[in-house]
Amino acid sequence: MGPNDHRRFIVKLEIYAAACHVDLDPDGQLNARRGLDDVLKELADADPDEVEDQTYRSFRFDLCDDCRRILQAKPLG
Repeated sequence: MGPNDHRRFIVKLEIYAAACHVDLDPDGQLNARRGLDDVLKELADADPDEVEDQTYRSFRFDLCDDCRRILQAKPLG
């Protein structure tokens, strides 16, 4: 399969963290400072590669027609 093969398919995959639940204080106000402090504490000792893996990754694959068919039949394997 070459770059000019007419039976070539591109697959793009993005994996990213879903928005998390927002906690409100008893008055219904977002306690942004507490949330930010919690995140900063978690990140202080975290491995940067692991943080990236848990927040966002993108992939691009070149597939032949046979591989495209297999992927379409069972996208998650």
